[in-house]
Amino acid sequence: MTMGTSRAWFELKVFFREREQVVFTFALPILLLILFGTIFTGDVNGVAVSQLYTAGLVAAGVMSASFQNLGIAIAAEREAGGLKRLAGTPMPKHAYFTGKVLSVLVIAAVEAVLLLAAAVLLYGVKLPGEVGPWLTFCWVFALGLTATCLMGVAISGLPRSAKGASAVVTLPFLVLQFISGVYIVPYTQLPGWLIDFASIFPLRWMCQGFRSVFLGDAGAVLEPSGSYDLDRVALVLAAWVVGGLVLCLLTFRWKSRREG
Repeated sequence: MTMGTSRAWFELKVFFREREQVVFTFALPILLLILFGTIFTGDVNGVAVSQLYTAGLVAAGVMSASFQNLGIAIAAEREAGGLKRLAGTPMPKHAYFTGKVLSVLVIAAVEAVLLLAAAVLLYGVKLPGEVGPWLTFCWVFALGLTATCLMGVAISGLPRSAKGASAVVTLPFLVLQFISGVYIVPYTQLPGWLIDFASIFPLRWMCQGFRSVFLGDAGAVLEPSGSYDLDRVALVLAAWVVGGLVLCLLTFRWKSRREG
């Protein structure tokens, strides 16, 4: 754990030294909130549209910091030979993954705090005043982050090169945002078959879990089932943690394909 923490500190220093990446990562969700909050105003069944977008963008921010960033970064490190060199050092291999997950946890947490602060200051979004919703936020955040981190590690093996990694990883993430309740609100506007397809993946359930936190009971009627179904949210996210781990074990490579 000590080596994993040390590796996480190294990963964070590398991340924060890239100013363009830092600005893009933290500013994009806020800019999207401003954009959608300006274009779409009013409320839906008594729930402010800005409240709906806040919940969805928090979920998208978590997946962006984990799935997208890890998928692209690990593919680039593999092609540059960094993973091969790390595999040959005395550092335990699990320390590398521990460092990645811990660094993503910090980045995603900072991103969520900044987004919520912007939502409160710019649109007067009301945050929960009780402990219960924040406990829900914590377990949805933790399960969702773990699941999408593992997905990012697994998908990093698909791109044939670092140049192709951005397209391979970004395309499915972009599609999932549109069909999982991030940009299209209320979510019930989507066709039923599209909702069923999105339900296979964790982002849809992360959005639903975060809506339960920030919308409260008033927003439950906007869900396809008329309820937040938090037990099902936990079950699907936990299943993706297990499934993501299996995918990583089956697909992760320390060397690029051209090296065999």
